[in-house]
Amino acid sequence: MDLAADRKELENNNGLNANANTNNNNSENPQKNLDSSFPLTSVAADANNNTNKEAEERQARELKAGLHPLKHKFVFWYTRRTPGDRNQTSYEDNMKKIVDFSTVEGFWVCYCHLARPSTLPSPTDLHLFKEGIRPLWEDSANCNGGKWIIRFKKVVSGRFWEDLVLALVGDQLDYGDNICGAVLSIRFNEDILSVWNRNASDHQAVMALRDSIKRHLKLPHSYVMEYKPHDASLRDNSSYRNTWLRG
Repeated sequence: MDLAADRKELENNNGLNANANTNNNNSENPQKNLDSSFPLTSVAADANNNTNKEAEERQARELKAGLHPLKHKFVFWYTRRTPGDRNQTSYEDNMKKIVDFSTVEGFWVCYCHLARPSTLPSPTDLHLFKEGIRPLWEDSANCNGGKWIIRFKKVVSGRFWEDLVLALVGDQLDYGDNICGAVLSIRFNEDILSVWNRNASDHQAVMALRDSIKRHLKLPHSYVMEYKPHDASLRDNSSYRNTWLRG
């Protein structure tokens, strides 16, 4: 799904020609969804079936309303970090849900009102994750996974972040079901993008995700991507130091 093209068509025709053959859940107005609570994803088969049924029912309602459902429902989170303090309790306390969305229209309403990366203070994190997945190493969807890391100069990070957001929301990255979300980390001397996946031991999926990120971001060859499993981050209490794989 090409969200950039859909946005242009929305502006020109007050409508969209997005692919609607996906399953999701949302309301028409994302401003109604500013709720601090959210369901935890279950691994049980019956729970998954119930979730899929709910998604299909909500998708049908969105289509009937003339909206264009995304494959997944997403949540934007914001974290204002305390330097040097990275325990789970304090991090969760500082983590705030901004808004959720599950349609093309809802996405653009949310995204157009978000602060640009260049205006965010340092250190902060902006997270975009599938609904039901918290942007925490310890979350059940993340604990066996890891993340690809790319470091950018501040002058270009905003453009690459937007391209990554569009690719993620539009389900354009390979092994999309293995992706949990993405993070933009605003730091003093650089900005860091990371894409989180569910299974760090699935080498094929990990490398395919790397190649897909490079392709969709049109990443210059001078940029180095690094991978780090979340269990390693838990051991050394660091998101971006001591990475395991470079590519």
